[in-house]
Amino acid sequence: MTPTDFVNRLRQTRASAILRTDSAEAAIGAMEAAVRGGFTICEFTLTIPDVYDLIGEFSRRHPDVIVGAGTVLEVDEARRAVEAGARFLVSPVVDEAVIGAATELDVAAMPGTHTPTEMLRAHRAGAPLQKLFPAPGIGPDFVKACLGPMPFLNIVPTHGVTRDNASKWLEAGALAVGYVAPLFDPELVLAHDFDALEQRARELLGAL
Repeated sequence: MTPTDFVNRLRQTRASAILRTDSAEAAIGAMEAAVRGGFTICEFTLTIPDVYDLIGEFSRRHPDVIVGAGTVLEVDEARRAVEAGARFLVSPVVDEAVIGAATELDVAAMPGTHTPTEMLRAHRAGAPLQKLFPAPGIGPDFVKACLGPMPFLNIVPTHGVTRDNASKWLEAGALAVGYVAPLFDPELVLAHDFDALEQRARELLGAL
């Protein structure tokens, strides 16, 4: 899967499931629940214990699901994640070295951006996607404002996205959205309440 293929797939599916937890034991079950609920693009943040093993196991278990790595801050992390099976790399910041590594590894980079300047910087560095993080106070209108002079951007909000406003982000021009806490409620994850997580996944995708 090329970076362009991934961008097109994300545009079609409109949402990704982003898991951040301190429990490696709960991580697989939680992401399995998201997949049962309809998600086909899944991101494991590198802050999860044993995350590279999790990425590898989940990629083998679900060949039709696109698995990626989040919170990628170092080139070595990017390489390890792709070796494990990650097909896209997400960062909380713009780092040209990590973007360059993603390009060399032929996977999509989605660096975190918060201002129009950072978005353009990420785009010019070769990142086909620009993660909006954290969400600005004016919400979806910010996406619309940025796309006015820079319609070539592919903005993906991953913070501040909820069931109630997800469609508004898309209507403003976002390529897709990423669900974090609204999907993977920490208490439900730690309680292994995977049925509840599956239901959340269905509701969140339905909101789009």
